[in-house]
Amino acid sequence: MAGLAAAGVLAGVWTAQAGEPSHRTVAAPAASTSAGASNGAPTPIPGQTSVPDPKLPAPVVNMDIAHAAATGGRAVNITIDDGPDPVWTPKVLQVLKENGVKATFCMIGPQAAAHPEVVRQVVADGNRLCDHTVSHNTSMDHMPDSYQSKEILDAEQMIEKASGGVKPMYYRAPGGAFTPYSRQIAASQGMRPLGWNIDTKDFDRPGVPTIVSTLKSELPNGPTILFHDGGGNRGQTVAALKEILPWLRQQGYGFSFPVR
Repeated sequence: MAGLAAAGVLAGVWTAQAGEPSHRTVAAPAASTSAGASNGAPTPIPGQTSVPDPKLPAPVVNMDIAHAAATGGRAVNITIDDGPDPVWTPKVLQVLKENGVKATFCMIGPQAAAHPEVVRQVVADGNRLCDHTVSHNTSMDHMPDSYQSKEILDAEQMIEKASGGVKPMYYRAPGGAFTPYSRQIAASQGMRPLGWNIDTKDFDRPGVPTIVSTLKSELPNGPTILFHDGGGNRGQTVAALKEILPWLRQQGYGFSFPVR
């Protein structure tokens, strides 16, 4: 995807009033173990294939990158990135509400801090929150561990504060730049790493027909669909959602949240 051009946000494939930064540290646990462990090892998480680093805090949710729909079956997950935006996020919320659809909003920490009223509306409408870092640096996977943890944990705190106490349930790395370290740090805070199967390319504003046709052609790839409410004019995204959501229902698709 094309990089962001918004001021104050690092250029990247995906996508501030800055909030008070978190000063939490991610230290390795000493002799403590996860709840339910009896032999000094963390309690295994059902279905997890990744092997946690024992020197890091143990994951409390699956640290594998999620793609599937929680409901299973013929369902899709709508995910909305790079907001919240005071103009476009409410318009996206309106389209979702008109179609009876809930989505997962992957938020930039400083954006959430700047627009708490929008974050709270996202939550009030029954949608879920996702941590999308502070700076949206798509080179996260080449950065030191200390940088990665600060980007994730500071954004988490900004989003939680802006929401009135609702924690993000997922972590989406900018541009998909996950590392085993960042996935475990997020999962240790209860945030499942979140990928995508369908990139609608809406960020590039290719035109509503192209966004719609891209989604339709890529539906066989899997259920998690990527749209944007931040990073510029998202009028094409709003128009595409108005067309796509009813069409998906007509094709027999339901709407879900990603697995946790």
